[in-house]
Amino acid sequence: MEMRDEAARSQALKSIPGPLIGIVILIAIAYLLDATANPYTQFVLTMILANAVLATSLNLVNGFTGQFSLGHAGFMAVGAYTSAWLATRPELAFLPDYLKFLSLPIAAGLLAAIAGYIVGLPSLRLKGDYLAIVTLGFGEIIRVILLNSEAVGGARGLYGIPAAAAIPSLGMSEFISQFSISSIWLVITFVTLWRIVHSAKGRAFLSVREDEIAAEAMGINITQTKVRAFVISAFFAGVGGALFAHTVKYLNPATFTFTKSVDIIIMIVLGGMGSFTGSVIAAAIITVLPEMVLRELQQLTGVDLRMVIYSLMLILFMILKPTGILGTLEATDILRKLRERFKPAAAQESK
Repeated sequence: MEMRDEAARSQALKSIPGPLIGIVILIAIAYLLDATANPYTQFVLTMILANAVLATSLNLVNGFTGQFSLGHAGFMAVGAYTSAWLATRPELAFLPDYLKFLSLPIAAGLLAAIAGYIVGLPSLRLKGDYLAIVTLGFGEIIRVILLNSEAVGGARGLYGIPAAAAIPSLGMSEFISQFSISSIWLVITFVTLWRIVHSAKGRAFLSVREDEIAAEAMGINITQTKVRAFVISAFFAGVGGALFAHTVKYLNPATFTFTKSVDIIIMIVLGGMGSFTGSVIAAAIITVLPEMVLRELQQLTGVDLRMVIYSLMLILFMILKPTGILGTLEATDILRKLRERFKPAAAQESK
């Protein structure tokens, strides 16, 4: 029974119509929000998509492979600065704007993947706290390099970053264009990582997470498996960084500190280690909560208690539900359980 359910879950995302329907729905939401939401709300909603890509990519390493990386902000920074720098190059002016902003995240992801390979190959022989310290050090190295690189603005930061160009012929504003591109990349990230994890080689990630000794005894190359997960995760972290850069339109090395890595870790822990759907939900919560919900509270009380309340809520949630919102469940699991719950009731009513 479990094998049939697993096959059904995998097949649901392997089919082309499912992801395409998701993209169409998100683009339709963009058109609706363009007419109804204010610019600040539009900005926050676009940031949700970028953060969801970052959280989903980190979950591959921390949730599905069982490693603990604290350097995700470094890969995000590599992707963000790569995409932002390329977007301002006059040499690429010949490319159509929409094609440019669809392809820039690929270049950002590739450079971040190379950085992930360079860091992962020597460091992923380590475990636990040692690996966390090494990846934390990498993130700081990237930040210091950017801080001292005049080519990307140095301490002043990189400004004048263009957002996704509007396409008036399709009725697309700048917000719709940026939201649509971010939506496309979120669906690509989600489906790609899902299919990787549920593939034959992807099972190696889960075996390493559960028991490295047993996995090695079965002939799995532990270091190679960890590096593979690390590189894939770094690629999509670079993509998320590119989406972030073209949403905020200004980059500063101070953005990509240890705190940013912790924010992404909070998203995957809150959503559930081993649940891509949970990562997306938690990314939405963590993005909206401090910026929209708690900021309203600050305006009412006149006291900035956002981070205090935010921290207390996270602590309470982790105490009361340590497995996160979904644990290891995905959206298809929830839909299947709902069908099973309502099917007997429907059958009984028909009788």
